[in-house]
Amino acid sequence: MLGDLKELWNYRDLVKSLVVRDLTVRYKNSVLGFFWSLANPLVQVATITIIFKYVLAIGIPNYSAYVLCAFLPWMFFQLSLSDAGESVLRQYDLLRKVYFPREALTIASVIANLIHLALALGVFFIYLLALGVAVEPGWLLLPVCVLFNFFLVLGLAFFVSALSVFYEDMRYLVNVATNLFFYCCPIIYVSEQILFSSKIPAGLRERIWEVYHWNPMATFIEGYRQLLLPRFTGAGITDVPLDWRHIALAGVVSFVLMVAGYAFFNSRKWRFAERS
Repeated sequence: MLGDLKELWNYRDLVKSLVVRDLTVRYKNSVLGFFWSLANPLVQVATITIIFKYVLAIGIPNYSAYVLCAFLPWMFFQLSLSDAGESVLRQYDLLRKVYFPREALTIASVIANLIHLALALGVFFIYLLALGVAVEPGWLLLPVCVLFNFFLVLGLAFFVSALSVFYEDMRYLVNVATNLFFYCCPIIYVSEQILFSSKIPAGLRERIWEVYHWNPMATFIEGYRQLLLPRFTGAGITDVPLDWRHIALAGVVSFVLMVAGYAFFNSRKWRFAERS
């Protein structure tokens, strides 16, 4: 693996070129360019806000800000896995003719989506100013959460991209899995609802709360919210301060998953050209 990493470093200019090409091609001949990537989350957030805040009357102040804050890392997660499934297949003719580290294709697709996340977070700060919501000082620690989030997404992307070469069903499985996984993350709800739910026996709430945070993506989304938005009290829920133990555990799991994904990808990458 160390040899593969050294070779990948020697091809770092190729990775940069692939990232630039991905960003350029994605919005070629588009007037709004990058802002199209925000259209989907903004429309979904507006719809969710209308339904939950004004129809179901959920009492969380600035609810749209909490949903959008969660949607941005979720879109990074979802789009990265979707793009990873196509990253090798899109360049299949090239990899049969030219030698280069195959993992560069997957890494470039994830980095391109990471750049979109960074730009979207910049727009999110403007959105908060428009709402009159004060940005918390904790945002200075946001890069830690983003880095761990990147480890998680890259690790899963390695698995998805390698398997997609041999199994066409992967693209459909990823789509179904991410749609289901959406509800396992605190996007349209806040995780504190577990601790204050009357539907869960009081003695089990904290245990379920801890198990819930075994999901690294849920932990990272909560981290984005806690670091960027002010604490709230409403709808019978009291905001719980960010537990850095959860972030640290999720970070370790994500790093291990990234290493495992890289090893899995490299164990199969030289068989890609044999795909029938």
